Amino acid sequence: MTMHLARGLTTLNTKKRKAKKRKPDSHYVEGWRKQNKFYKQSNIPMMTLTEYIDYVHGVYKPKQEPRAVQTPWHYSGPQVRETEHVPSLNSKSGMGTATKKPSMQYTGERRLVGIAMMHKSNLVPVFADDDDKTGSKQATEIAQMRRN
Repeated sequence: MTMHLARGLTTLNTKKRKAKKRKPDSHYVEGWRKQNKFYKQSNIPMMTLTEYIDYVHGVYKPKQEPRAVQTPWHYSGPQVRETEHVPSLNSKSGMGTATKKPSMQYTGERRLVGIAMMHKSNLVPVFADDDDKTGSKQATEIAQMRRN
């Protein structure tokens, strides 16, 4: 058995359906009153009962209010400042908007020789000790630790 249509038949339904006429029911009246009460408080134009029923069924199209007539734009000339010169602020105190940040300087007791990489991006400072003035001993330890 095949799923084909017989000749002359179609799956498209081309028949126009007539819209059902809705009668104003009493159970819509209470919702309509609540809706209009809300509209009145919000300063929105109220609906009639038939408009409300259409609104509930998704058929309602709101009325378009006429737009305000705007006057056409016209050129009024350049805007010129009334005062000719406005003096800028001159602060005599010498105090600016921000002070300069003091430069950072190492003040520790131990002497920093360099920075070694322990693993991936794990940077470790290398210091010079009393017995190792150049810091090569600590640097070689870090290098051996990295390779083991």
